[in-house]
Amino acid sequence: MKTKKLTIAIALMAMTFIGTSCGNKQQKSASEATTEQSASSALEIDSLLANAENLAGQEVTIEGVCTHTCKHGAKKIFLMGSDDTQVIRVEAGTLGAFDPKCVNSIVRVTGTLKEQRIDEAYLQNWEAQLKAQAAEKHGTGEAGCDSEKKARGETANSPEARIADFRAKIADRKAETGKEYLSFYFMEANSYEVE
Repeated sequence: MKTKKLTIAIALMAMTFIGTSCGNKQQKSASEATTEQSASSALEIDSLLANAENLAGQEVTIEGVCTHTCKHGAKKIFLMGSDDTQVIRVEAGTLGAFDPKCVNSIVRVTGTLKEQRIDEAYLQNWEAQLKAQAAEKHGTGEAGCDSEKKARGETANSPEARIADFRAKIADRKAETGKEYLSFYFMEANSYEVE
């Protein structure tokens, strides 16, 4: 009888010990999940671009690898997602400029997602500026910043070829969706951190 009571007591202690261990493990898992959730609250660049039309005008937090900092005062950076076709431009806005050390680092940015529309009126204005020799120069020449062109999927090199390329893409989009403009999305940063 004494042995039976001792066996029951040991079994109860073992169950209590196992129950406590599992409880601690569950608490740790919940804590880890909360940490992971806060760490993952930033949208990936691919997800942001896929949902950009619905997120335009909203404040979002994104995270990606900085592939380029604008050489003209680091007022823009470009963040890449899963590959070099998933890139978004981030403007410093009221922050003034980004730290050039952002390049090749993971950067988390909180800011407002904005839409830039390119339509026929935009292209006609651009042509007028070119004719008046008032086109703003950026990058290595009048052709534009290579990183920005890559983010937009542009392949043309001269301003005239870029305008013609935009017109062709607008015509294709109109035929597919009825929309007579192209949408390009960018972020205006409120804050950022380099990881």
